[in-house]
Amino acid sequence: MNKIVVLDGYTENPGDLSWEGLEKLGETTVYDRTPLHLIVERAQGANIILTNKTPITKETLAQLPDLKYIGVLATGYNVVDVEAAKQMNIPVCNIPTYGTDSVAQMCFALILEFYNRVGLHDEAVKKGEWSSSPDFCFWKSPLIELKGKTIGFIGFGRIGQRAADIAEAFGMNGIAYDLYPSDQNHRKNFKYVEQDELFQTADIISLHCNLTAENTGFINKEAITKMKNNVLIVNTSRGPLINESDVIQALKDSEIGGLAADVLTVEPPSENHPLFTAPNTLITPHISWATYEARKRLMDIAVNNVENYLAGKAVNVVAV
Repeated sequence: MNKIVVLDGYTENPGDLSWEGLEKLGETTVYDRTPLHLIVERAQGANIILTNKTPITKETLAQLPDLKYIGVLATGYNVVDVEAAKQMNIPVCNIPTYGTDSVAQMCFALILEFYNRVGLHDEAVKKGEWSSSPDFCFWKSPLIELKGKTIGFIGFGRIGQRAADIAEAFGMNGIAYDLYPSDQNHRKNFKYVEQDELFQTADIISLHCNLTAENTGFINKEAITKMKNNVLIVNTSRGPLINESDVIQALKDSEIGGLAADVLTVEPPSENHPLFTAPNTLITPHISWATYEARKRLMDIAVNNVENYLAGKAVNVVAV
């Protein structure tokens, strides 16, 4: 009988989903979280393990002789030493497409909060500022319309394209930089551009690219010098795409208009992270993927991945 161990299931399923699909495939043990010193102990004897952010290193793999399959409960799979897994003929399978709509939605939730400051005004009303206002309305920050603004997408795969659909509905102009442009002739007010042109012309820059050695920290001081000084940078992709020190200084010097980020370089961040006190920032705790609907798709795909592996036809393999 298959022995399945989920090392950190709470984030994916805090109680509103079911592990029933996996339980039908074998003896399943689900841990909410697994500290580093318990990984080997808990995974011992399992031929299938699933992880979200619990790291699976070469040293860990060497201590798990029964392991035959690693499932990652996420799109990113850098928590697994895929080269070591490959050498040991252990397939590593991820979940590539579950969060497209949710991440695109979060991208615009951040944009709309920045330009409309809904939370700020809700707080002000509840503190009595509207009740005591001499006028029939008031606003505590500039309110900015999106129509006619130019949004630049760096990375234009599934999520970038879905976000572009939303931008089009708002009447925005779209530009994108992508290493492998796809046919977008159906779009109005859209064009592909080189990265420097995107930096120079975009009112909003939204990151939707994979993290690589080449683009780590590419939103840096040099890039910022090419941008508009009121540009909003939105990151729902990967934290290390941004050189946080350079962006913090640019925010303090009013060289950019703002940063709206759902991801940071180190997660969770320290309590005194300097971005928390930088001006014109919105930071959310890596939740763009976490809608119920997206997590349900993730669960279904994770189960399907295991089913296909057991049937001898592994899918969504990132290392084999």
